[in-house]
Amino acid sequence: MASRVASDGSGRDLRRPGAAELQSLRYAEDIRRLYRQLQRAICQSLLGLANALEAKDPYTRGHSERVGAWGRRLATALGLTPGDVETVVQAGLLHDIGKIGIPETVLRKRGPLDTAEWALMHNHPIIGAQIVAPFEFFATGALVIRHHHERWNGTGYPDGLAGEAIPLGARIVAVADVYDALTSDRPYRAALPRDVAVAHLMSEAGRTLDADVVAALLGLIRLDADAT
Repeated sequence: MASRVASDGSGRDLRRPGAAELQSLRYAEDIRRLYRQLQRAICQSLLGLANALEAKDPYTRGHSERVGAWGRRLATALGLTPGDVETVVQAGLLHDIGKIGIPETVLRKRGPLDTAEWALMHNHPIIGAQIVAPFEFFATGALVIRHHHERWNGTGYPDGLAGEAIPLGARIVAVADVYDALTSDRPYRAALPRDVAVAHLMSEAGRTLDADVVAALLGLIRLDADAT
């Protein structure tokens, strides 16, 4: 028995898209592809700016790349969606981009910062969020950049957020940032041994850092140790 085909009376199969519809679909796909290319180009430009900033200082060279890498592993371990993982990665790579607005005398100071210098330093998450704010597709990433120095107990900056009021992506970047800073050379101290850095993270878990994110990082560190 022949199957019946929906028709408008002219014999045209209504289930099959016409030429105009196919053209519209192709046009929509072209727009989506161009938009993705534009997003990548913008992100690459911002990363170039961040890398240029780090290249000036041997103590921070490669820091953002490592934070982004840890961010990817942590976000994946915590079960974030692929899209959210990529946002964390990009925000980790760009988390310190606001330091472009901080005087180099403050950034490279060998020794503790004074009150006025800390006030300047505390502006860098705000400046960073402002730099990426014009790009609507990165709105969530801008929040991660703004809040990556917030602390679980509310003692961080710039807004004094506490607990789960801090975006999860920012909590992830915060843990990655602290761990890499502890295990890297700084103008005021040499890199700490891994076990010392781990002990510090454990002492801060549930106080200044999200305990779940710290636990995820410690699990990854153990995996790395077992693999060597």
